[in-house]
Amino acid sequence: MPIQVRHISYVIAAADHGSFRRAAAALGVQESAISRRIRELEDRLGTTFFIRSSGGVKLTHAGKQFVLRGRKALSEIGMAKAEVAAIGRGEDGHVRIGIFSSLASGFLSDLIRTFGERHRAVQLTFVDGNPAEHVAAVRQHQLDIAFITGTAEWPDCDSQHLWSERIHVVLPTGHPRADAEQVHFDELAGEAFIVSESAPGEEIHDYLVQRLADLGRHPDIQQQAVGRDNLMRLVALGRGLTVTSEATTAAQFPGVVFRPINGEILPFCAVWSPRNDNPALRSLLDLARTMAREEGEAVLSENQQAPFLPALPLQSRDPSE
Repeated sequence: MPIQVRHISYVIAAADHGSFRRAAAALGVQESAISRRIRELEDRLGTTFFIRSSGGVKLTHAGKQFVLRGRKALSEIGMAKAEVAAIGRGEDGHVRIGIFSSLASGFLSDLIRTFGERHRAVQLTFVDGNPAEHVAAVRQHQLDIAFITGTAEWPDCDSQHLWSERIHVVLPTGHPRADAEQVHFDELAGEAFIVSESAPGEEIHDYLVQRLADLGRHPDIQQQAVGRDNLMRLVALGRGLTVTSEATTAAQFPGVVFRPINGEILPFCAVWSPRNDNPALRSLLDLARTMAREEGEAVLSENQQAPFLPALPLQSRDPSE
């Protein structure tokens, strides 16, 4: 007879109540069931747990040791059940997130904040990178989800458009268009631009090439081996302009201003593997969809007024293609 959790519970209950009858009443089972199972367990282990008498039962030395270990075993099993149940409900666990947008403000910032408030036991790990790298990591389950630009479908992945951001040009405060409410791309056609060599610099480079080429201009774009903060400082020093998404504009950078470019909207989507069974990921997706639906009317209204960007070159950089 294999030792079952309920058999351990019978022994502990009998020890606590000093009687098979009272233990049976506490557990809601027949007294004969407790007596029989404990006897079978004693026979299997070759020892006696209780000294039986008309007044009840008393633990032997072997019984005391069994109860001591049994309590610890039941405690560990109870904690394991609670932890697994929490993981199954998405209340505990770990989600690895690839990001391609600023967390300074906007939909993604609100999503992460709200999820953290509702699921405090879930650990979140963030990784910067470009869309192709993120999607490759999602396929290999090195990332659970990636939030990237565009609305293209990625092979072997599920995706969903969640939000959109306006594209802003970053200007030094002394620029002639610094006081404008918004700018048009043809007003920037003769400008020099700078981008970072790290993500999302390459994607911004391709975007500028496409947009300026549409205006019949050969773009003047220099790549700099700096991060976002120093890139903004270079703009302030007059080394060139750059562009960024709306979420970045909540951050403060001395010497620069952000101005929306008329008609330029950048869609963002979530990408994940349909074979990823991480319950915490499902909780994050459910929340993202709910928040997207709640903001859906405003997003749809804005998108009807300004067209989406056409598929950018970054969408064709899937290494599996």
